[in-house]
Amino acid sequence: MANRLSKMVQRINSGPKFMRSWLLTKLFCSQVKYANTTGIKITHIDHQKVEIELANKRKVQNHIGGVHAVAAALLAESASGIVFGINLPDSQLPLLKSMKMDFLRRMEGALKAKATITSEQLDQMKAQDKGDFLVEVHITDESGEEPIACLMHWAWVTKRAKK
Repeated sequence: MANRLSKMVQRINSGPKFMRSWLLTKLFCSQVKYANTTGIKITHIDHQKVEIELANKRKVQNHIGGVHAVAAALLAESASGIVFGINLPDSQLPLLKSMKMDFLRRMEGALKAKATITSEQLDQMKAQDKGDFLVEVHITDESGEEPIACLMHWAWVTKRAKK
């Protein structure tokens, strides 16, 4: 059963290729206002993989000219949250329980994040009203290496009825 996000992404992905990234980014940033402040660019969304880019621009830089740790965390949280959320029924609420980010070395230039979930994780989401699992996010910089190791712990529960 497709959720609202999944239906919108499917509509965008079936449209003109030259507009997909722009439309996917606009869709996400209209719902997650803080993401819009960083200038992220969503380049790919499907049910098992999301890819997002972040240019090393002044507004996201730290004191040494690299991408700030908080901006890198937003990139990882956004990629994992989208791939998680696109598969979650509308009756469920996604919750980020924790994020583990190990900064292995200094970041060089722009960043790319790729978050993936497995078929087993998809099955778990479909079978359980409540659950959780880890989503691995691979962040690479302009050198092609991974300066950060990321694990996002996502959970879901049934939404409470509005009073």
